[in-house]
Amino acid sequence: MIHEILPVGMLQCNCSIFGDETTSEAIVVDPGDQIEQILAIVRKHGLKVKAIVITHAHIDHIGGAQKLKAATGAQVWMNEQDQELYDGLDMQAAWLGIRAPERTEIDHAAKEGDKLVLDAAEFHVLHTPGHTQGSLCLWIPRENKLVAGDTLFRESIGRTDLPGGDFRKILSSIHTKLFALPEEAVVVPGHGSNTTIGHEKEFNPFV
Repeated sequence: MIHEILPVGMLQCNCSIFGDETTSEAIVVDPGDQIEQILAIVRKHGLKVKAIVITHAHIDHIGGAQKLKAATGAQVWMNEQDQELYDGLDMQAAWLGIRAPERTEIDHAAKEGDKLVLDAAEFHVLHTPGHTQGSLCLWIPRENKLVAGDTLFRESIGRTDLPGGDFRKILSSIHTKLFALPEEAVVVPGHGSNTTIGHEKEFNPFV
C-alpha cells in the first residue's frame, strides 16, 4: 500500500495519503492545509480520493477539507461530537491570527466500529476522546499501523487544556484502546515522528 506523510500548515500537521495500487483508490487523513501539495501526491500515484477522514476538528487538521473535497468529490468523515468545535472554526483561526478557511459539510458521522476499505486493507475507526470529545484514530491491521491524530505522540500525548479536552478521558482512550494493539504496531501521530505502541508503553511519561 502507498502511504505518504506530508506535514502541512503552520503547525505541521501530519497529513496521511493512503493509496491502493490495485484499485487506485485513496484515503486522505487530516488535510489541514497545502491542498495543492496533497493533490500532487495523489496525481503522482494516479489515485482517486474516495474518502477524507478528520481525526478531530482543530483547524490544523481540518482546515483544507473543503478545498480537497471540492477538488476530488470525496466524502468527509468526522465524529459528530466535534461538530461544535468545527462550527467555531472562525474562532480557531483568530487564535492563530490567520484567515478562516471555508467549511465543508460532513458526509459521514464517523463512530467507533466504522470501517473504510482500500481493497484488502480495512481502516477501523476508534473513538478516542480526550484531546477533543470527537477525536478518532484509524487502526489498519493489514499494515500494522495506527493513525493516532493528536491522541498519542512519540513520548507525549495530546494537550487537554483546549475546549473539549479531558485528561482522564485521553488516558483512558490510550490505555483501553491504543495499548490493546500489538506492541510492534507503528503509530503515525498528528505531529512529529512515528513511534510504536511498545515504545510508548515503556517510555511515554504521561501514561
